[in-house]
Amino acid sequence: MERSLTMELVRVTEAAAVASGRWMGFGKKDEADAAATTAMRKVFDTVPMRGTVVIGEGEMDEAPMLYIGERLGLGYLPEVDVAVDPLEGTNIVAKGTWNALSVVAVADRGHLLHAPDMYMDKIAVGPEAVGKVDINAPVEDNLKSVAQALGKDINDLVVVLLDRPRHSKVIEDVRRTGARIKMISDGDVAAAINTAFPDTGVDLLLGSGGAPEGVLAAVALKCLGGEIQGRLLPEDDEQYQRCVQMGIEDPGRVLFMDDLVKGDDAIFAATGVTDGELLKGVRYRGTQATTHSLVMRARTGTVRFIDGKHRLEKKPNLVLE
Repeated sequence: MERSLTMELVRVTEAAAVASGRWMGFGKKDEADAAATTAMRKVFDTVPMRGTVVIGEGEMDEAPMLYIGERLGLGYLPEVDVAVDPLEGTNIVAKGTWNALSVVAVADRGHLLHAPDMYMDKIAVGPEAVGKVDINAPVEDNLKSVAQALGKDINDLVVVLLDRPRHSKVIEDVRRTGARIKMISDGDVAAAINTAFPDTGVDLLLGSGGAPEGVLAAVALKCLGGEIQGRLLPEDDEQYQRCVQMGIEDPGRVLFMDDLVKGDDAIFAATGVTDGELLKGVRYRGTQATTHSLVMRARTGTVRFIDGKHRLEKKPNLVLE
């Protein structure tokens, strides 16, 4: 892929963030998501690539835009898989809380897992703890290994979990070790990324969340040198067969980094919609908006933080319609 594509993808996430950020605190998650999706789709039409959505807003009959299988870009090379979450954290924006993102990931065609929309059990760590975790191991063993890799005591660790009843056993196991826990309402892509940045205060992600979000997090962590392992959790035979139809012959097997995103030619971009540990949210002042974005490329390991200043009267694609 051309390295210039990295900046093109930042334009995409900036547009979605600026459009959806206007809905912060209004309690209208669907409207916020629609604004992000519309703005993202418009800017994708200007990107020099031949993209196919493999993770998006749903099937063609469920989503008018950014549906799985939709073609994106100007229609010429590079040919890429595209994973999008125009608004990762719709409830976060509706409530005005932390860590909502607009997210895009691309990789060479056929290199992203076509993850079905179901739960995935996950464990994620930053670069220093790569190779030290095992999704099949007891929680205590994983925490001991991560603590040793980071040069910390277990009670210094911070483990992030989605605040869900299904995690009661994991929470109990973590507390028994003495490690600390940060509960989040939504947004485990941001939580997975945070494990790779010591200043965020996050050491480990555990628990189950969306499978599509697991692939997005995998692209980010591949760029950052981190690690995520996952296991799909189909809830019934219909979901099991859905996995098989999407090419996952054994839905119960552990998915490693190269199962989630093959090779090293992948790009990840995210723009903050609301404030988080890593990225600031969108700021508005009259006809201007400022954004804070992260863009990374796995092949080079380059990580860029980008501050954007936008004159909205000159960028109709960023204006909420």
